[in-house]
Amino acid sequence: MTVVREFTLPDLGEGLTGAEIVRWLVQVGEVVAVDQPVVEVETAKAMVDVPCPYGGVVTARYGEEGAEVPVGAPLITVAVPEGSDDGAGPPDRPATAGEESGNVLVGYGTAAPAARRRRVQPSPRPPHGTTAVRNGAEPIPVISPLVRRLAREHGVDLRQLRGSGPEGLILRADVERAVAATAPAPATAAPPAATAPATATAAPARAATAPAPATAGRAAATGPEGERIPLRGVRGAVADKLARSRREIPDATCWVDADATELLATRAAMNAAGGPKVSLLALLARICTAALARFPELNARVDMDSRDIIRLPDVHLGFAAQTDRGLVVPVVRDAHKRSTEELSEEIARLTEAARTGTLAPAQLTGGTFTLNNYGVFGVDGSTPIINHPEAAMLGVGRIAAKPWVHQGELAVRQVVQLSFTFDHRVCDGGTAGGFLRHVADCVERPMVLLRRL
Repeated sequence: MTVVREFTLPDLGEGLTGAEIVRWLVQVGEVVAVDQPVVEVETAKAMVDVPCPYGGVVTARYGEEGAEVPVGAPLITVAVPEGSDDGAGPPDRPATAGEESGNVLVGYGTAAPAARRRRVQPSPRPPHGTTAVRNGAEPIPVISPLVRRLAREHGVDLRQLRGSGPEGLILRADVERAVAATAPAPATAAPPAATAPATATAAPARAATAPAPATAGRAAATGPEGERIPLRGVRGAVADKLARSRREIPDATCWVDADATELLATRAAMNAAGGPKVSLLALLARICTAALARFPELNARVDMDSRDIIRLPDVHLGFAAQTDRGLVVPVVRDAHKRSTEELSEEIARLTEAARTGTLAPAQLTGGTFTLNNYGVFGVDGSTPIINHPEAAMLGVGRIAAKPWVHQGELAVRQVVQLSFTFDHRVCDGGTAGGFLRHVADCVERPMVLLRRL
């Protein structure tokens, strides 16, 4: 006898209400083990492989690739042997605290008590993040979800590729070479990922491979008025957040030019001394935490329901990062407790995770202040939109050689424009100006900062 259990899309944490089905990892009729990933989904935060807490035979799948599924909606049903310890206990008994599978997703767990839980051992799986072919086939050595997506969009069978990376790892360049070696794509094919964010090209490719049911996400379409591109995934989440910030936050911006020559020299001296290398962004982050220590009213948020300004005790520093999936803001936790070297290491780690699409939702939320280095785009200034519900954002333009009066004489110096956008509800212009002036002083004379550490 078997019992059919329904597995719904779990709460993925951090306020996420749904996800888009990117790729099914199992077929109807396939045997799955407890905690085996069954579907790859994309949230507004990251790509996630969702494991099923039941072991048995898949009897149904719900939703086509490209469909948007809300949290709590059914994903699959699994026929579990009645009385088996491999499932989640009786069908009418929900999972309880202390009876978890050990997975990191929120909102479910295998409910068999630890004392009697006996897992079905799945077939050997590749290292974390690597996509495997089921039913006993050899694992495909792919780590990056962007590489998998590029292969899907162009119909490249990853099983036929020999990776050029370490231990045969398949890289983006391997997929691009395979695409170039094939016949020209038809006019309706999705454009190469290098020319547009991955989220913008994925929908047309998926729509071309399977009929779109009523629950599926809309694909891009061209009409008489122009091309319509659905706002969803990362792009949709960014649009919602920016619009909410503009609606709710009465922001103001001030800016100042600063001589960054000494800051660049300080970084060069630190890196020449040996030890861990320090990035310029890490130095700017360290300056931000020092300035917030002097002006704590800017590390805050506003609760209009209670009409309170909430000053936050810890600095969780977000930094803007442009990726193939769009703009994301990874968060360095407890930035105020980290040294410059530690900040540099953490920023580098989060940046790499952002580029490969492996950031966890928790790494993209909970920030209290944002540092936006838009100078990497070659622009001098900007009036950035505050990352709601934070109260302020520091913007940094490009550092460029410009004429500057230095020690009473005209000289060519490395000059940067700093902009500071703040929520006018938490402070007045004097506080904002004091914060920005302190940041500029530290940029111009880094020893001022070092003496105060």
